[in-house]
Amino acid sequence: MTNLIMASRYLLGRKLRTFLTTLAIVFGVFLIFGMNILIPTMVQSLQANMLAASGQVDVTITQVTGAAFPASVVEEAASVEGVRLAAGSLQRNVNLPADYYDQDPAAPDRITVLSVVGLDPQKAPALRYYPLEEGRFLEADDTHSAVITVSLAEALGLGLGDSLRLPTTQGEVRLTVVGLLPARAMPGNEEVLVPLAEAQALLNQPGQINTIEANLNTTDEARREEIIQAIQDRLGDSYHLGALPSGAEMLASLQMGEIAVNLFGFVALLMGGFIIFNTFRTVVAERRRDIGILRSVGANRRTIIALILTEGLLQGIAGTAAGIILGYLFGLGVLQLSAPIFASYLHLELGAPVVNLPALIAAVVLGIGVTLLAGLMPALSASRVTPLEALRPPAAEASAPFRVKPGTVIGGLLLVLAVLALVSGDIRLTSLGILLFIMGLVMLAPALVTPIARLFGSLLSILFARDGTGTLAQANLSRQPTRAAVTASATMIGLALLIAMAGVMSSVTVYFEDVVRKSLGSDFILLPPSVAVWGSDVGASPDLAVRLRQVDGVEAVSTLRVGVTASDGAALTLLGLDPQTFPQVSGLAFQSGDPETAYAALASGRSIILNNIFAAQNRLGVGDEIELITPHGRQTYQVVGVAGDYFNAKVSVAYISQANLAADFDREEDVLIQLNLTPDADAKAVESALREIMAPYPQFALINGREYLEQTMQLFRVAFLVFDVLLGVLALPSLIAMLNTLAIAVIERTREIGMLRATGATRRQVRRMIVGEALLLAALGTALGMLAGLYLGYVLTGAVSVAGFPLTYSFPAAGLIAATAVGLLFGALAAIIPARQAARLEIVQALRYE
Repeated sequence: MTNLIMASRYLLGRKLRTFLTTLAIVFGVFLIFGMNILIPTMVQSLQANMLAASGQVDVTITQVTGAAFPASVVEEAASVEGVRLAAGSLQRNVNLPADYYDQDPAAPDRITVLSVVGLDPQKAPALRYYPLEEGRFLEADDTHSAVITVSLAEALGLGLGDSLRLPTTQGEVRLTVVGLLPARAMPGNEEVLVPLAEAQALLNQPGQINTIEANLNTTDEARREEIIQAIQDRLGDSYHLGALPSGAEMLASLQMGEIAVNLFGFVALLMGGFIIFNTFRTVVAERRRDIGILRSVGANRRTIIALILTEGLLQGIAGTAAGIILGYLFGLGVLQLSAPIFASYLHLELGAPVVNLPALIAAVVLGIGVTLLAGLMPALSASRVTPLEALRPPAAEASAPFRVKPGTVIGGLLLVLAVLALVSGDIRLTSLGILLFIMGLVMLAPALVTPIARLFGSLLSILFARDGTGTLAQANLSRQPTRAAVTASATMIGLALLIAMAGVMSSVTVYFEDVVRKSLGSDFILLPPSVAVWGSDVGASPDLAVRLRQVDGVEAVSTLRVGVTASDGAALTLLGLDPQTFPQVSGLAFQSGDPETAYAALASGRSIILNNIFAAQNRLGVGDEIELITPHGRQTYQVVGVAGDYFNAKVSVAYISQANLAADFDREEDVLIQLNLTPDADAKAVESALREIMAPYPQFALINGREYLEQTMQLFRVAFLVFDVLLGVLALPSLIAMLNTLAIAVIERTREIGMLRATGATRRQVRRMIVGEALLLAALGTALGMLAGLYLGYVLTGAVSVAGFPLTYSFPAAGLIAATAVGLLFGALAAIIPARQAARLEIVQALRYE
C-alpha cells in the first residue's frame, strides 16, 4: 500500500510526465491491438471471399448415399475446434416440362432444368461471394422470394419485382425476384436461390439439408488435415468430406496473403514494444535525482525497484485500457476506409472486425508486461547507484575524458559481423545480420551523438548565428549522449522501415511492371472468371481459337491450357502453351535460361519451364530433370528455363508444350486466349466479330489488352498507396519518442531555463534552442535510419528473391528523400509543444523549481 500511495502521488504530482509516458503505452497497445484486428479480419475475408469467388469452400459434407439428413448436423460440424463457419443448404434439380417458359413447340427450350438452392441467408454470404448486380440478397424473414442470375433473368424476360414460376411438390409457385447475380460464367444449371426454410417447404423436406459447407480458420496444411479428420470423427463414416486439396492453387494464394499480412503485423509489434521500452527508459533515466533523494533518506534498492514497478503497473493498466479502445476504433476505421478500395480494385469484401482472445491477451501482456519489463531494467541499474552519485549533476557524462566504451566496441563489432553476413550471400546469415546491424547502430549511437551534433550544429550555428541558440542546442544534446542516442534509435527504426520498404517496393514495382507488360502485351484477351485459379475454370475446345484466327484483322492467336500434376509430393499446375504463337502475343519474364532456346526446346521434346516459386522451393535450375505424375504413368521432363508470368505470380506453375499436355495429360481445353491484330486492322470491326464468335462461350470475357494493362497497373499503385499509409503509421513512434524526450527534458531543465531567462535570454531564443535540439535529434535518427534502412531493404529484397520472386535491388532515391523530409518534419513537429512550454516558464518559478 505504501508503494501504491507513493507511486500514485508521484504520478499525480507530475501530470505532464505521466501523460507523456502513458501516451507511449497507449500508442504501442493501440497499434498492436489495432493491427491484430486487421490481420485476422483481412485473412478471414481473403479466405471467405477468394474461396467463394472461385466456387470453392474448405470442406463440403454430404451423406454417402446422397440423401438428405437433419439440419442439426450443421451444429455438430461447427462445434469442431478449427471450424470458422459452417452452414447447411438444400439443393435439388427441378426438371421442367417441355415449353414450360417459352411455350413455343417450334423453338428449342432454352431452360430445361433449374437448381433450387435453399441457403441460410445469414451464413451463406460469409461462405461464398454473391456479387449482386441489382437488388438485394435474401433475408431470414423472406417468403416466396428468390435471387437469380442476370442470364436467367434475360432468358425469361424477368426483372426485379417480377415473378418466377416454378413447379414444386406443392404445386406451381411464384417467387418474387429480389436480387440479380452476374450472368453464370460456367456451363451448368441456372440456380434459383431461396431461403433454406422456403426450400424445405417447397420441396417437402422440412428440417432437412443435403449439403454442409464449412471454412476453416487456418491455411496451415497440417492443421487443416487435423481439423478435417476431427470433423470426420465427429460425424462418423456415414458422411463424406470433400476438402480443398492442400496443394491447391487457391490455398497457395491464401497462404501468400496470410504471410504478407502477418509480416506487417510483426513489424507493428516490434515498433510498439520499442516505443514503450524507449519512453520508460528515458523517464527512469531522468529521475536519477529523485531516486538519489529517496536513497539518501533511507530507501533501499528493493524499495526503489518496487516503487518504479508500481508506477509502471498503474501506467500500464491505464495505457493498456485506453490503447485497446483506441486500437479497436483504429481497426474499425481502417477497415471502413479500406472497404471501398478493396471492393473496387481487389474485389474483396471486408467483413466486420474480428477480435479474438489471443489478440486481447497479447495486447494486455504487451501493455502491462513490457511496461514492467521496460521499467525493471533501468530501475535495477538506477538502484545500484549510490545516493551521492545519483545526486551528482548528469552533466558529468559529457565532461568525462574521452575513452572508448565497451558498448561502442561491441556495436562496431556487430556492424562488422552484419556486413560480413551480407557479403556471404547466405539468406539465413543476412537475416541474422538485420538484427546485428540494428543492435550495432543502437550501441554505437552514443559515440556518434557528439560528432553528428557538431556537424549539424555548425549548420544551426550559421542559421541562428546572431543569438547563439544553435551552439547552445548542440551543447545540450552532447551533454546527454546516451539519452539522445536512445531517442534517436526510435527515429532510426521508424525511418529504417520506411527506407527498407521503399527499396523493396521500388524493386517489386520494376519487376512486376516488366512481368505485367510481357504477360499482357496482346491486343485482346479472352479472360476466364477466375484468373490463376485455373482448376475452377471451364474453357473452350480448340475450335474457338480456330474460328478466331479466321477473323479478318487478326494476326496471331495463342492459348493457354491447364493440367494438374505432382512432383515429389508437391502439387504443380501445368500450363500448356504453343511455343510458336505464344511469344507473338505474350511472354514470360525469365530468371534463368534463354527465351528463344527454351521455347524451341518445348517444341522438340519433353521440356519444361518452371516458374520462380516452384524452382526456388524445390531448388531446381536449368539442366535439371523433374519427374511428373501423369494419367499414363511417370514422365521425366528436363528444365530448360526458370520464368514466370503475371497471372501465376503467387502459385507454383510450370509451362510445357500443348502437344505434351495433350499426349501426357489428355488436356486440350483452352482456358485463356490472347490475340493480336494486324497493323491496319479496324479494331472496332474486329471486336464486333470476336464478340459474335464467342457468344456461345459466356465463360469468357473479352478484354481490351491495353485497358486491362492500365487497370492492372492502377491496382498496383492503389495497393502500394495503402501500404505506404500503413508504413506512415509505423513511423509515428519516432515522433512520440522525440516529443517525450524533449518535453521531459524541459521539465528536468526548468531551473536551467529559468537561469537562461534571468541572464537575458528571450522567449524566442528559448524556443529556438528547443527546436534546434529537436532538429539535431532528428538528424541523428535520420542518419542512422538511412544506414539501417538501406541494409534492411537490400536483405529483404534478397529474401523475396529466394522465396521465388527474382527481384533486383533498386536504390530507393525517392525513399531516402522522403525519409529525410519525414525525419526533419517529425523533429520540427515534436518541438512545438516543448518549445512553447519552455518559453512560457516564469523566471522566478523556474528558479525555485526543485
